[in-house]
Amino acid sequence: MQEKSVAGLRDFGTARTSFYNRGVHLGSTIDHHLVASISIAGTCLDVLGTLYLAYDLLGGEHGPLRLVTRAVTYSMVFGVGYGLGLGLIFGAVAGAATGVTIAIELHRAARHHDHYALPWEAFFATIRGSGFAVGLYHMVGLRFAVVFGILVSVGPIFAYSRGMRPGMDYRAAPKPRFSRRQFWGTMTRTLGYGAAALLCGIFAQHLQHPWLFALRVGLVTGFVTGLGIVINPYIEYYADHLPERVLGALGIGLILCGFALQSFQYWVALLDVHVT
Repeated sequence: MQEKSVAGLRDFGTARTSFYNRGVHLGSTIDHHLVASISIAGTCLDVLGTLYLAYDLLGGEHGPLRLVTRAVTYSMVFGVGYGLGLGLIFGAVAGAATGVTIAIELHRAARHHDHYALPWEAFFATIRGSGFAVGLYHMVGLRFAVVFGILVSVGPIFAYSRGMRPGMDYRAAPKPRFSRRQFWGTMTRTLGYGAAALLCGIFAQHLQHPWLFALRVGLVTGFVTGLGIVINPYIEYYADHLPERVLGALGIGLILCGFALQSFQYWVALLDVHVT
């Protein structure tokens, strides 16, 4: 009887080991950088959700959350658009740089204040250019990225000096708008970014197909810019008209999403997914 019990335990242990080995074998691998990035994103969502829940403590409608709402929304719009056209890394970096700086400028326009002085606008343009350079670095190399970042920083600074800025023809209303000046600004941005990519691909760092890459950069940049301009009135309207209950519900949702993302690393360990 005792021998049967020992044999049964041995068979159970063998089956258990086989089950876990089979799980490891069938399970896919995941990069440790991705696991860390997901956890960090979860932490950021928790912080953002807490800020929305503390809306009254942070000054209500006159506090910083309206600016935060703009920054997050614009970063998501530009990040998704850039990411679909030029890759995840570019979308994350360039989208954040573009979204945050544009949110700051439009937040000032929404308060009916005059635009920032040219040195500040040059600083915002440099941040956006640096975001493009960092996002493209892994695709085209250091020399291309640096030269391209400089070109797409100098161009917008010149446009600022000529009155072309994100707050141009500002309007906050629940309907789209695309003025003539905004159309020509979008076309200029499309051609300018495409030309900058072409020059960098030919002279700064030779690419195998510089024309195709320049066309891709120009079209993606122009399309996302145009899309941002069209939905801009919606974002501006709802950023200043969201009721406190909606902000509170949004805060709870962000916190729950943050908890879910933070738990990802523990599910990876629990399911024996191999981390490289």
